[in-house]
Amino acid sequence: MLFLLLNGCAGVSYYGQLASGQLQLLRAREPVSRVIADPARDQQLRAQLTQSQKARTFASQQLHLPDNQSYRLYADIGRPFVVWNVFATPEFSLTPLNHCFPIAGCVSYRGYYSQSAARGEAALQRLQGMDVSIGGVEAYSTLGWFNDPIISSMMGWGDERLATLIFHELAHQRFYVKDDTEFNESFASFVEQEGTRQWRTFRGLAPEDGVQAQRREQFMQLVLDTRTRLEWLYALPLPAEQKRQRKAATFERLRSEYRLLRDSQWAGDKRYDVWINAPMNNARLLPFGLYGQWVPAFEALFRQVGGDWVKFYAQVEKLGALPVGERKAALRRLEGSASLGD
Repeated sequence: MLFLLLNGCAGVSYYGQLASGQLQLLRAREPVSRVIADPARDQQLRAQLTQSQKARTFASQQLHLPDNQSYRLYADIGRPFVVWNVFATPEFSLTPLNHCFPIAGCVSYRGYYSQSAARGEAALQRLQGMDVSIGGVEAYSTLGWFNDPIISSMMGWGDERLATLIFHELAHQRFYVKDDTEFNESFASFVEQEGTRQWRTFRGLAPEDGVQAQRREQFMQLVLDTRTRLEWLYALPLPAEQKRQRKAATFERLRSEYRLLRDSQWAGDKRYDVWINAPMNNARLLPFGLYGQWVPAFEALFRQVGGDWVKFYAQVEKLGALPVGERKAALRRLEGSASLGD
């Protein structure tokens, strides 16, 4: 039935690799408990999976996230990322090239289980004059259609990062709105952030290092400010070559502002140097607008319900049921209440 929704051989080929990749992932699954109990398996892997199951139980019992077999299974895929997402925008626009799917709705990227296939798609988009970026993804949610495993690609970030990924992906299972990537990713990012804070408290740990959190926020703000400048530039009635030159200058301004911040306030912390020094284009900025745009609104909503997760999810579902214009207006009101301190 799926193929009835496709147009042309390229569509069939793309959906074919999605189906094949997902099937391979499902076949690789095994119970986490079996890996932990097997003395022949890597000791560090067993220890990390043991900790992951504590976070998984916390997610359901304390954060009221779905209680199913997701992340109680493990899959070794033998590569650093499970999929590679290809983002694309026109040369003078920050509006992403959207792709629509029967279950997930429309999203702002195309995913590939093969890095070479992602690079091939990116090359085709560049030939059409698009700005393109490829990003590796450690995990994704099938929105409850399958029991999603902990994947070997998730294991390189340490116990806490693994817990945050579980919180984020289970949030997508808890609630998802078709055709609204900004809403979905901001919601899951808030659940991840607040869930991690509560997870640290539950284990008797101090809050996350405020310095690093502040630097992360400052970096993201630099990128978001750059997006705003580019949106203003692209709306001007200028010749293409002039826009091209001013676009390049805007990216150089981002680099200069970052280096000034790094050297004057961050004691030379170079954690974002690799990203900032790579070739820059519109598509590389897209994830910054998708994953955090409405996080302050969800923070305000969580405070309004007194930090009650069940009430919070009920309010999120009400927001998700609104027509898109009303939903964004409600989120802006929440965001405004956050800035005013409620």
